[in-house]
Amino acid sequence: MLSAIGIIPARYASTRLPGKPLIDLGGQSMIQRVVGQARQARLSRVVVATDDERILEHVLRFGGEAVLTSPTHPSGTDRVWDAYQQLGISADCVVNIQGDEPFIQPSQINTLLDLFDDANTQIATLVKPVISEEELFSPHLPKVVLNEQQEALYFSRHPLPYQRQHPTWEWLEHHRYLRHIGLYAYRPAVLQALTQLQPSALELAESLEQLRWLEHGYRIRTAETAEATLGIDTPEDVVRARDFLLQAKLL
Repeated sequence: MLSAIGIIPARYASTRLPGKPLIDLGGQSMIQRVVGQARQARLSRVVVATDDERILEHVLRFGGEAVLTSPTHPSGTDRVWDAYQQLGISADCVVNIQGDEPFIQPSQINTLLDLFDDANTQIATLVKPVISEEELFSPHLPKVVLNEQQEALYFSRHPLPYQRQHPTWEWLEHHRYLRHIGLYAYRPAVLQALTQLQPSALELAESLEQLRWLEHGYRIRTAETAEATLGIDTPEDVVRARDFLLQAKLL
């Protein structure tokens, strides 16, 4: 049986929303909600990887597991690898669960794990059909195009593909667009190798770390989800999250 560990990178500093992991969402902090959702998936352990003592202490207080990582890591991927090394364990798969996705579904994590039944899977992530023009043209929701094996060919903050023969307002009628959901799983050896790569030209252009992996020849398998996610990046996102909890009667 596949052994998998979930690691949640959580930084205190945020330009638009300082202290983001500790924000209250209906009586629970955001990071507590992420941990609670992840614990329902097929993971042997769920660990928060943080650079801040306040987050560490908070997670330990609500009964979670956490490790303190370097404050100088350039990405969540590096923070996940740091935490994995500190834990001193061996797993078949490491899942990088975003610390600002309090409504991530356990089924979405399990869907990623299923892709590792194939021994050739190096990295896995999720995609979701685009259903509105707002999604299609939002630079905050990266889009992805796939090959016939459902592996990522390219990610972009612009809609992909460009449809030369159609006006932009008709694009959704003529192509099934996919957006990227930022949940990743890796073989541990691949995760280690990814942290050794230097930033690439495409990554710097789009500000999308996964393009570095593609440029260096790594294959990213994808699975499709119909579940919506709501990442928390701004004060407006916090309001939307609390509204969602009210509508779902979770407050």
